[in-house]
Amino acid sequence: MPKAYWIAHVEVTDPEAYGRYAALATDAIAKHGGEFVARATRYVTLEGPDRKRHVVARFPSLEAAVDCYNSPDYQAALEHARGAAERDLVVVEENS
Repeated sequence: MPKAYWIAHVEVTDPEAYGRYAALATDAIAKHGGEFVARATRYVTLEGPDRKRHVVARFPSLEAAVDCYNSPDYQAALEHARGAAERDLVVVEENS
């Protein structure tokens, strides 16, 4: 089964609230087999809006990534991100 990548582009507007989200989301992501491969590292925006934070997490499958997003643990974390950041999130399956 191909792995999948959770790719988020984020502009944080409330660092304190977003910090609470990040702490809770980290645990929820790990609980679903996710691991961070890039998190707030150096980047270059070549096209599209420039968001200051970029996160890539690898999951065992696309389904695991989507299950994580829909899980009660992640949804509880997400409550802290709402209103604290502008975000784009996509899950992309690895080529097999």
